[in-house]
Amino acid sequence: MSWNSLNKHWEELSFPSFTAGATEEEQQAQSKKALKKQQKEAEKAAKKAEKQAKMASEQQSAEEDDFAKDRYGVSAMVQSQQKLDRELVRVQDLTPEKADQLIWLRARVHTSRAKGKQCFLVLRQQQFNVQALVAVGDRASKQMVKFAANITKESIVDVEAIVRKVEQKIESCSQQDVELHVERIFVISQAEPRLPLQLEDAVRPDGEGEEEGRATVNQDTRLDNRVIDLRTTTSQAVFRLQSGVCQLFRDTLTKKGFVEIQTPKIISAASEGGANVFTVSYFKTSAFLAQSPQLYKQMCICADFDKVFCVGPVFRAEDSNTHRHLTEFVGLDIEMAFNYHYHEVIDSITDTMVQIFKGLRDNFQTEIQTVNKQFPSEPFKFLEPTLRLEYTEAVAMLREAGVEMGDEDDLSTPNEKLLGRLVKEKYDTDFYVLDKYPLAVRPFYTMPDPSNPKYSNSYDMFMRGEEILSGAQRVHDAQLLTERAIHHQIDLEKIKAYIDSFRYGAPPHGGGGIGLERVCMLYLGLHNVRQTSMFPRDPKRLTP
Repeated sequence: MSWNSLNKHWEELSFPSFTAGATEEEQQAQSKKALKKQQKEAEKAAKKAEKQAKMASEQQSAEEDDFAKDRYGVSAMVQSQQKLDRELVRVQDLTPEKADQLIWLRARVHTSRAKGKQCFLVLRQQQFNVQALVAVGDRASKQMVKFAANITKESIVDVEAIVRKVEQKIESCSQQDVELHVERIFVISQAEPRLPLQLEDAVRPDGEGEEEGRATVNQDTRLDNRVIDLRTTTSQAVFRLQSGVCQLFRDTLTKKGFVEIQTPKIISAASEGGANVFTVSYFKTSAFLAQSPQLYKQMCICADFDKVFCVGPVFRAEDSNTHRHLTEFVGLDIEMAFNYHYHEVIDSITDTMVQIFKGLRDNFQTEIQTVNKQFPSEPFKFLEPTLRLEYTEAVAMLREAGVEMGDEDDLSTPNEKLLGRLVKEKYDTDFYVLDKYPLAVRPFYTMPDPSNPKYSNSYDMFMRGEEILSGAQRVHDAQLLTERAIHHQIDLEKIKAYIDSFRYGAPPHGGGGIGLERVCMLYLGLHNVRQTSMFPRDPKRLTP
């Protein structure tokens, strides 16, 4: 026997009675505990059963007493079972003129608040909302009020109600002069009780409510739950205004005799001649996503379309995680033949921008004010005709402000912003053109300045100190274009089709490309381009 087992044997022999005694007492105590526990559980179960039976009988009698039971409930899923001859009124059309009318509408439950025998709902439809009241009376039972109070936020409901004028304005709603007295309410689509973000938190201005410990929603949470975030009044206003920018762009250019074109996004060579392109597999070879419709716009001019524009996605494989860069954005592109001077192109583009600014100012005040509530900013200012400065003047202004830069240096982002502030102070405009950029900082197809080869017939346009358009007169001579491409070390074989399009007679022409999201961001005075991109793509985001 080993020493360890001997030791163990000795311990067992030495203390048998002590261990056994303790176990007996423990057993007695445990059996008493178990009995008590069983008794308690039995009592609990009996109480629960009694409560359930009481509730069931109450519910049954309530159901029997509920005279309004057909006036509320959860509707069967809409599977196009029937065609109802029912007109639904828009929330924005609920005005005092509709007072005392019985109407139907469909909206989301924005908030609900039960108070005694009544329940207040705020019903929302896009950026408009209205207060609704469900109150115990001859049209609504207690059970109906309780049902309305328990409808989860963001559920979609059909409501039949009487429009009533209110004596005191309802400040918290867009429809301030009326409220709805609900007669029927049916849930069409129920939202889950837990929302990934609260809409009232998502529209709270930064810094507001911090003292009371109220939440604001950070950008990643918004973008991860974009479907909910896009429901906010601010998002609704932003993207309705963005739609307006596209519409005004199209309408203005169409009136000017431009033709809308569609260009390929899968191309054989990098359109800007740079390295910032996305490569995609294309059967047994590789292709690229277009960085701009540049080459195709120009081909259309060579094909005698005279003036063209296009609206479409643009891809940039730039690892830029800034407030103003996206890897995919919407390009508003213009190209046109001119007669004798590329300033004809600048005038056409600036006038288009001015028409857009005027259209937004005159037709989108509701949206502008809505965004301003959450993100206050100065109204956007512009001049007619648009201010045009030469690059050398801009450099002189910056040097005067203490910036050290060479004549042919490109503008850095901080210097662009500083220049924007200087221009605003001196000329009181948020929109201007910077003309005659150094040739060294522009793409190969840019026409050199005829009197100073260091400069070029190229320009950028700025809003609130940030660039929104880059453009130029293009080289329309095949020989000069070949020389410029060689100078930029571009493989001529890859741009052969492009150069060839200028061999058979090409009119002098120019144009530019505008970033839609950037225009909207800067017009509204927002601080991040992701706020004006519906489903933004940047180096770190590929979903949703």
